[in-house]
Amino acid sequence: MPWLACAVMSQNSAAPRGGIVVSKNLETLAHALDGLFRIPGTNWRFGLDALVGLIPGVGDAATSLASYSILFAAVRYRVPKIVILRMAVNLAIDYAVGAIPVVGDAFDFVWKANRKNLELLKARGQGLHAATRGDYVFVIAVVVALIALLVASAAVAVLLAAWAWRALSS
Repeated sequence: MPWLACAVMSQNSAAPRGGIVVSKNLETLAHALDGLFRIPGTNWRFGLDALVGLIPGVGDAATSLASYSILFAAVRYRVPKIVILRMAVNLAIDYAVGAIPVVGDAFDFVWKANRKNLELLKARGQGLHAATRGDYVFVIAVVVALIALLVASAAVAVLLAAWAWRALSS
């Protein structure tokens, strides 16, 4: 899967102090999701996460799925599991609050989960190494939990819509 693959860094790439250099693909993904557009006359940036999140029921789910690739990359870069859990919490907050109509849309413009996660990956990653089976099991379990959150919130939304429909049509 190319979106999970971490590109080979050039030998001239110097790791930042206390961290590592990550794939340009991850940088591009985080930028596209959290900082692609700039409001003219300001330094305020937002990305596709905020725009696609405006689509009810689908937007936050779609951008959350794209965000999971940074979690899988964290395994490849040997990020400690507790940091991966912190990254997952960032995504869970982004999804859970982002799913709330109006409030969540505004929240998506200021909460930059992908940028936060990329910075955690850079700061805590130990370099590009082969991940263990246990690392992948842990991250897959976290992603399954996040998807369960996504499915549960969609089910609640459908139930609330059905309840509202019955209440209005009575």
